Amino acid sequence: MLCLVPTPIGNLEDISQRSLKVLLEAELIFCEDTRVTKKLLNLLGERNNLDFSNKDFKSFHSHNENQILQSLDKNTFSKNVVYVSDAGMPCISDPGATLVDFCIKNDIPYDVLPGANAVLTAFAMSGFKNTEFTFYGFLDHKGASRNAKLEEILSSNKLGILYESPHRLLKLLEELKNKDEDRTIFLAKEISKLHQKTYKDSAKNLYELFLNIDIKGEWVVVIEAKEQIGFNLELDDIMPLDIAPKVKAKLIAKLTGASVKEVYQELLDKIEK
Repeated sequence: MLCLVPTPIGNLEDISQRSLKVLLEAELIFCEDTRVTKKLLNLLGERNNLDFSNKDFKSFHSHNENQILQSLDKNTFSKNVVYVSDAGMPCISDPGATLVDFCIKNDIPYDVLPGANAVLTAFAMSGFKNTEFTFYGFLDHKGASRNAKLEEILSSNKLGILYESPHRLLKLLEELKNKDEDRTIFLAKEISKLHQKTYKDSAKNLYELFLNIDIKGEWVVVIEAKEQIGFNLELDDIMPLDIAPKVKAKLIAKLTGASVKEVYQELLDKIEK
């Protein structure tokens, strides 16, 4: 069986008792970086008086996952197999999804434990009332793709959440300020760690503030959704309207993707009846 186990994103006390139990029982541990995971288990062992020795560790990351997957078979998962990323929830801007897909395709039982996640934590911290958001991970460093994603985020009626490195945060704030200086941005630094800090202000004000800040740490950025003006038109809103059949047919076709001619004919048939 495979079990995906989330690890703390900062504070070691965020590890659950269930996660510790699964890690303790693991025989094979796939991880992004074996050195990082071994260090984490040593710290967790010291804090909780647990022995995580005698584990088989194998690296599994974006550069070798295809090679590793080709070496796996059902027998691999006859033992207790765990996957952990360096920090946080596997598969969320981290490897792990291909392992899950392998299990699904090969009818191998698997489970995913709940746990620490920077995206959801920042979303809850932000104070935005929206119930919908889109997570973009790390944007491309530069070029048309990055610009297109920023335009997509700023034109969306959903919150946009992304990760940014300390080296590019000021650049991101400048880009957002140039595109929409009044858009409200929420920033969370080093979530659950000693130097955790949050900011919420307009893109313009945050850019001017961060010009004089020595930017360090890992950042989650939550971008206010575009204000929705008007309302979404539904089919039930159009049908009762007392307008010419041709106009109504065009509206319905636009909404449903159907042929204007066919919709118009259906409306005429209803009128004749």
